[in-house]
Amino acid sequence: MQILKHSRLLLAGVMPLLLAVSVTGFAPQAGAERIKDVATFAGVRENQLIGYGIVVGLAGTGDQTTQVPFTRQSIQNMLERQGLSPDGGNVQLNNVAAVMVTADLPAFAKPGQTVDVTVSSIGNADSLRGGELLMTPLKGADDNIYAVAQGSLIVGGLDASGQDGSRVTVNIPTAGRVPNGATVERSVPSKMGGAGAVFLNLHNADFTTARRMEKAINEALGGGVAQAIDGGTVEVRAPDSPDQRVGLMSVLENIEVNPGEAPARVVINSRSGTVVIGQNVRINAAAVSHGNLTVTIDESLNVSQPAPFAEGETVVTPETQVAVQEEDSRAFLFDPGVKLNDVVNSINAVGASPSDLVAILQALKSAGALEAQLIVI
Repeated sequence: MQILKHSRLLLAGVMPLLLAVSVTGFAPQAGAERIKDVATFAGVRENQLIGYGIVVGLAGTGDQTTQVPFTRQSIQNMLERQGLSPDGGNVQLNNVAAVMVTADLPAFAKPGQTVDVTVSSIGNADSLRGGELLMTPLKGADDNIYAVAQGSLIVGGLDASGQDGSRVTVNIPTAGRVPNGATVERSVPSKMGGAGAVFLNLHNADFTTARRMEKAINEALGGGVAQAIDGGTVEVRAPDSPDQRVGLMSVLENIEVNPGEAPARVVINSRSGTVVIGQNVRINAAAVSHGNLTVTIDESLNVSQPAPFAEGETVVTPETQVAVQEEDSRAFLFDPGVKLNDVVNSINAVGASPSDLVAILQALKSAGALEAQLIVI
């Protein structure tokens, strides 16, 4: 096999991996995924950048500088750097907003390249639509400047108000994007793996996937090349030469592997009522009856008036009416080991709402009949 031949030569350090080595030699497998889709190389990562900036050119929708003093201070500092000496008490600019600027610096980004930035208001600006971000240094976690951002904002939100106090807001008008708005000024050193090896970190740690990845790499490149370190990392022997290492990584990321099946999980979003049931969820034998109980309490006040010339007093007497209504419910039976389709069909047959479904699943878990992790987010 051509790939096997060249890869062994690469690992022996005899010759570099040539472009003639094609990943199309790998036979695709049913349900298989490329390694680049299930894992990343250690040391190849993005880095977050952040900076404080000013947006100008707003049509009166900026910060109320009397209430946001740091915006006024920022304007004064900016004008002083331009050789002006403004009177701090007279700076009232409603077309200016203080913002935080964030960006993700990709791996291997070099000086002169550009990245997108996100601009978000931190004051009381009504909208950033039509604004221009002034030059903003972006720093990393080490407090070094890695990029400088500037440019016109694209805002998807809209805010409009009238003199009578009526107001319409669509989406989020206080945040926007500047495509290619930051220019990289410093690159981040990237160390791909260690001496003589590269490491593949799985997106989702799984012992089965790690073992299958080790086997797939060894079958493609030769036995003993890869070794699973744990459920989330696979070590692959690699040459120290940068060009040979890049060639090996290109081959590795296109090898196909069959990931292990995900664990059985039921995920519930308690706020939106969304319920997601994994395909490996099983339910033991159980009978379920679910219904709604409605209690209605009606309070009314009556006035008790004594007869004329009587010695009694006028008093208020409450009158309470309590009614209880229980809806008819239908019981349904789960056979042992039923699968996802059976669960959905049974619950839909009784017309259960999302909240009813959540209650049923929680009850099944408490009864020990639900063979899955129940995760509430």
